[in-house]
Amino acid sequence: MDLFLEELENCRLCPRECGVNRNTDKTGYCRTSTEFHISSICIHKGEEPVLSGVQGICNVFFSHCNLQCIYCQNHQISCREDTVEEILTLGGVLEKIIKILDKGIHAVGFVSPSHMVSQVVRIIDGLRKRNYHPVFVWNSNGYDKPEILRELETYIDIYLPDFKYTSPVTAKQYSDAINYPQVALAAIKEMYFQKGSKLFLNEQGLAEKGLIIRHLVLPGKEDESIELLKTIAEEVSTNVMVSLMSQYYPTEKVRNHKLLGRNISETEYNKVVNALNEIGFTHGWVQDFESESHYRPDFRNDHPFRN
Repeated sequence: MDLFLEELENCRLCPRECGVNRNTDKTGYCRTSTEFHISSICIHKGEEPVLSGVQGICNVFFSHCNLQCIYCQNHQISCREDTVEEILTLGGVLEKIIKILDKGIHAVGFVSPSHMVSQVVRIIDGLRKRNYHPVFVWNSNGYDKPEILRELETYIDIYLPDFKYTSPVTAKQYSDAINYPQVALAAIKEMYFQKGSKLFLNEQGLAEKGLIIRHLVLPGKEDESIELLKTIAEEVSTNVMVSLMSQYYPTEKVRNHKLLGRNISETEYNKVVNALNEIGFTHGWVQDFESESHYRPDFRNDHPFRN
């Protein structure tokens, strides 16, 4: 039987551990079945330079999510209701990916894959059987189970997790996951154990193996961001690649929120950037402060990004 397929009958693939049978019409927290719930398969040039290069990466955006962040920048596809999605067959997914790979794209990124791990494995196996061997990127929210990640070691080349919070209170308020801090840290430690801190690049300067930890700075939460960077330094390594992001903007879901209803200020962001340097991180990327205007996808369009 295919890896993880049996587990879908009593689903505990993500930290929610709903235990539902996804082969039936019952769904758990993420509200997905065993099928391929896809919001977009497209070339994306907005990732870190070593992932995108000049041509971009083929990103597979799964719909729904095992977190429900109230400020989610991709809320059109991550929410549990009124989600922009298409149910595809495995053949249909492979056809779309191969069409992009044939343009010379070097990597396939799985975006929000934590609840779709069985589907990810089937896609990778399907591509390999067709003699396609791109770099595979696990682009997750960090709410992953270490034991599941261990099973993915031979499938995933690059881990690209978010590390959102170290405060359980903030994690509960913003993402409905009070245990997110310890779960995400344990997941990132497993990713680090598998890949280490070195990011391996090919002759074209494109990443082929490694770990990149992303952190999005939120308005009014700069001190928590600094605490999170200290946690990475103490619990993982200062040699790991960190991608610090300024691209937060209030979506329609939080436009009237008392804290999240505004952009971050330049002062807030610079405070975190300075801390990043003071703590001793020397590898990674710091987004330009003005970047938020460039990362506003609309998944109702054939191509959600303005590449």
